[in-house]
Amino acid sequence: MTRIARKDDGPFVRRVTWIGLVVNVVMMTIKFIAGIIGHSQALIADAIHSASDFATDIAVLVGSRFWNSPPDMKHPNGHRRFETLISLGIGIAVIVVGVFIAINAIETLWKGTPSHPSAIVGVCALLSVISKEWLFRYTRAAGRKIRSQALEANAWHHRSDALSSIPVVIAVILTYVIPGFHYFDTLGALFVAILVAKSGVDIAWPGLNQVSDAGASAAITEKMLGIAREVPGVISVHDFRSRYIGNDLQVNLHIVVDAGMTLLAAHDLSEEVERRLIDCGENVTDALVHVDPYDPSKAKED
Repeated sequence: MTRIARKDDGPFVRRVTWIGLVVNVVMMTIKFIAGIIGHSQALIADAIHSASDFATDIAVLVGSRFWNSPPDMKHPNGHRRFETLISLGIGIAVIVVGVFIAINAIETLWKGTPSHPSAIVGVCALLSVISKEWLFRYTRAAGRKIRSQALEANAWHHRSDALSSIPVVIAVILTYVIPGFHYFDTLGALFVAILVAKSGVDIAWPGLNQVSDAGASAAITEKMLGIAREVPGVISVHDFRSRYIGNDLQVNLHIVVDAGMTLLAAHDLSEEVERRLIDCGENVTDALVHVDPYDPSKAKED
């Protein structure tokens, strides 16, 4: 089996996350204060969403100190699963926030409580859209650069915060355009809840798949099978398996070779297949290739 050492990306992850945490604290504080002063349920709901961003930033900061730990006797495959669990936790936290905001908005509509948000609410919401969209792009680029599942999940959490501020801006504008209708702000809060919950599902789903040991996609699997088949000396490939540990992909497969090949030649061939799989650009960190001698009577198809 060929295994490559994974570079410790913890310091980079923490540096990016600290920037996000500072922005989240500032925006959360501004939105809470403006929401109370400006009488906006939607902006207060948006501030609660920003508070959940702050909580997930803390989770990433703490988790990054664990998932980069090297393999040990109890964790021979490393600790990258911590990253998956944190990404899943981020998604679940976002869903819970969305449900909480929705319940509060529905109760307000049921009671018939009117809302009259002031102009400062719209200004703060617009500021949130701009700052959180920038934070999304910055964090996503960093996550893609080092293939960090948790950073990308956190980036999409920032994007959901940016999107959830848009209905607040619209609600304020409509309140002034149609002053007789006093529920635009509450309806905006309900729409924020839907966006937030949908974002949580999108964040949690990949992590849920990985926790259940889902393998590589069909396209990636076919790509790697093709790479293995193209190695000179490989007659066929079968029993391909893969799984993700965090964003690291582990693969196992059998290759069929000429039965007359020497043990040394077969070993070198299996290592060449492993090397090409690791170099294929799909973040393969572990590759295990089993060698089977070709037997016409028991030949297996790819």
